[in-house]
Amino acid sequence: MSQLAGITAIGSYLPAAKITNADLENTVRTTDAWITTRTGIKERRRAEAGENCSDMAAKACSKALQKAHLSPEDVDLIICTSLSPDRICPSTASLIQGKLGLSKAAAFDLSAACAGFPFALAAAASFINSNVYQNVLVVGAEAISRLIDWTDRNTCILFGDGAGAAVLQPVEAPYGVLANYLANDGTKSDLIQVPAGGSAMPASAQTVEQKEHFLKMQGKEVFKFAVRVIPVAINNVLAKAGIELEEVALFIPHQANIRIIEAAAKKLGVPMDKFFTNLEYLGNTSTASVPLALEAATGEGRLKKGDLVVIIGFGAGLSWGANVIRWSY
Repeated sequence: MSQLAGITAIGSYLPAAKITNADLENTVRTTDAWITTRTGIKERRRAEAGENCSDMAAKACSKALQKAHLSPEDVDLIICTSLSPDRICPSTASLIQGKLGLSKAAAFDLSAACAGFPFALAAAASFINSNVYQNVLVVGAEAISRLIDWTDRNTCILFGDGAGAAVLQPVEAPYGVLANYLANDGTKSDLIQVPAGGSAMPASAQTVEQKEHFLKMQGKEVFKFAVRVIPVAINNVLAKAGIELEEVALFIPHQANIRIIEAAAKKLGVPMDKFFTNLEYLGNTSTASVPLALEAATGEGRLKKGDLVVIIGFGAGLSWGANVIRWSY
């Protein structure tokens, strides 16, 4: 039988500390009702001091490897995607490789912000389908709370920290990643950005004073973008796979905002109960949100072997993408 790249295990990690809407009422001008109505979020996790993106990623990867019954020496490649890497250099994937002793694994970072996991999954599947590698780790991890201005009501209510990792291996068809769709519009790159810290605007006393190292987002424009591209991504990836919308058992979108997901579902004519969400208690964990939701969906019995699932990411770049998978476990 023919083989495709498929997800064979998922692991996750969430920091212990929680920030509730009630906590935010004490720091910015907001209320629990206001946040819940506009985002669907009730609480989010925050990494402890000294707990970095690579630490959370390594813990998620370790759990995924245990579930897949793989040793560190079995891993051929690790791809890490993050909006909040430990450093510009070296790659977070390299730090994870060192922490887990993945001695035979190549390692690199892939940057596509909140759309990172679908992009990284497509890349990993390509390596496996072309017989370059057999065992690939894909991890989305965020310590995004470090990039948030906690006096900015537009962003601090949204984001949380965490990590989710997936093991990809060859699986027997018809299971596996059936199609990928990736897209970008760089003309709108200013809608979500961290202005300072790179070579265009190196760190200085002035950039720190002006809070240019924090995430900036034009929320209304991002909302309209997301509602527009979620149906586009879903329809395109399903067309590539030759699958009808009605055949999909579950849609797992990036967990940005419940109103975005509801509006996109309405445009597609798909009932909300086919869209899995867990943002109420995790917030927007950026590129970690899709693998965290995948693990939660399998744990709750919402995703079973043989089901068709579509995952969708969208975010800075502006980038968006989707993968359609026939679940293999």
